[in-house]
Amino acid sequence: MSEPVLAIRGLERTYVTAAGALTVLKGVDLTLNPGEIVGLVGPSGSGKSSLLHAAGLLEHPNAGRISILGTDCSGLPERERTRVRLAKIGFVYQFHHLLPEFSALDNVAIPLMIAGASRKAAEARARDLLGELGLKDRTHHQPAQLSGGEQQRVAVARALANSPRLLLADEPTGNLDPQTSGAVFDSLYALARSQGVAALVATHNFELARHMDRVLALKDGGLEPWTPE
Repeated sequence: MSEPVLAIRGLERTYVTAAGALTVLKGVDLTLNPGEIVGLVGPSGSGKSSLLHAAGLLEHPNAGRISILGTDCSGLPERERTRVRLAKIGFVYQFHHLLPEFSALDNVAIPLMIAGASRKAAEARARDLLGELGLKDRTHHQPAQLSGGEQQRVAVARALANSPRLLLADEPTGNLDPQTSGAVFDSLYALARSQGVAALVATHNFELARHMDRVLALKDGGLEPWTPE
């Protein structure tokens, strides 16, 4: 059996607020296998973003173990956590966060060049990804010249530019109308599937969640299977 891309055990996350300690994750366990696309649902404030941030090594949980491709990342120094994020993890957020002064091509190529690719190789990879996402004729457009759906597809291409093994998406279609939302999700799904990426996708859109391999719900700090009503 293939090694899990992501294995989380006993994850706990507590925040200190003016009203006192607020625990949003209580001993969460989660495993993602290669090529698996898993949805994450739950009301606002249930801890979806906290779980994604911990899985992506952006935040330190209060307790628990996070392993990526068999390596326990929980106690790694920050430099090593950054290296793992750059090489193994891609992120897509609700807001695209594209660099406004650069073209779609540049926005996708820049992470590749940061990782050490030559400009020529980075631009070739960026063109391929943008083409797969239906943006072949938009590569030289700046974000302000693109529609919301096109901007988010550029963000998807950027997230997958360095061929990550794990894709973490936090409400990737939450800022789009239903029709555009479906088109962007289909693009994300098809590209992640074709590259064998394990994906964890937080969403409020139950219709999109129905198309994922499985869906988990965050409730009272824990994960449980979600089934459509």
